[in-house]
Amino acid sequence: MNGRAPPRRIWLCADDYGISEGVNRAIRDLIGRGRLNATSVMVVGASIGRDEVAALQDVAASSPRCAIGLHATLTAPFRPLTMHFRPTDGGMFLAFPKLLRAGLLRRLDPEMIHGELRVQLTTFEELFGRAPDFVDGHQHAQLFPQVRDAFLRAVKEAAPGAWVRQGGRNQPLARRLGTPKALLLDILSAQFRRRAASVGIAFNPAFAGAYDFSGQPDFGGLMRQFLEGLPEGGVVMCHPGFVDQALISLDPLTTQREHEHAFLASAHFPPLLAANQVTLA
Repeated sequence: MNGRAPPRRIWLCADDYGISEGVNRAIRDLIGRGRLNATSVMVVGASIGRDEVAALQDVAASSPRCAIGLHATLTAPFRPLTMHFRPTDGGMFLAFPKLLRAGLLRRLDPEMIHGELRVQLTTFEELFGRAPDFVDGHQHAQLFPQVRDAFLRAVKEAAPGAWVRQGGRNQPLARRLGTPKALLLDILSAQFRRRAASVGIAFNPAFAGAYDFSGQPDFGGLMRQFLEGLPEGGVVMCHPGFVDQALISLDPLTTQREHEHAFLASAHFPPLLAANQVTLA
């Protein structure tokens, strides 16, 4: 009798479906290969519509338990779906640092954020014919002060069966202190988890996937770190994609997306999952 514990099921979630056709194609390719089991959709993206939604639904239907969520978006260069949303900058949402600063200084209007998120949730339901399986946030905006309560209220009202993504890790303190971006997510996520629990919304027990995109590091080596010790139900965030002009115009994360896709599609990825006793199935 084999006493080895069964593999832990984790979520490997590709963010940003809808930002560009190249990103959409890469995500669908990986879902079809069984290399992803979740993706989150930007309903404010430049490349979201009936055809892109139908293509995603088709490939997800052939992949057991592939979750499709809403990638709630509140930062530039994207534009609100609601009229008279404030604050904006040139008709766009505030840039990520400005939104975080405004939240910390309590200068945001939670009702406007709540209204915008309700419209994004409704738009998702109109496109997919159902509520999202989960809800996360572009650039982790769902974790920000003032945003988080509006976010959780909107999810509770419009998608009560969905779980939400928190960004806290399950790693030793020494490793957490060595990655400032991930450490900030840990701090913001602690309050987010408490608020989610208080209103009865489920969330992932652990998170991985944050890294400095600018240096184009070895994604295979990073994935090895992300999987280490990740518990059942943990989430690894990724951003695979093929670079196109729409992506270049909207996001600084470009060629690294192709490196992520290449590793996840490669023969090296399944043995790494097995070595860490995790599965996407």
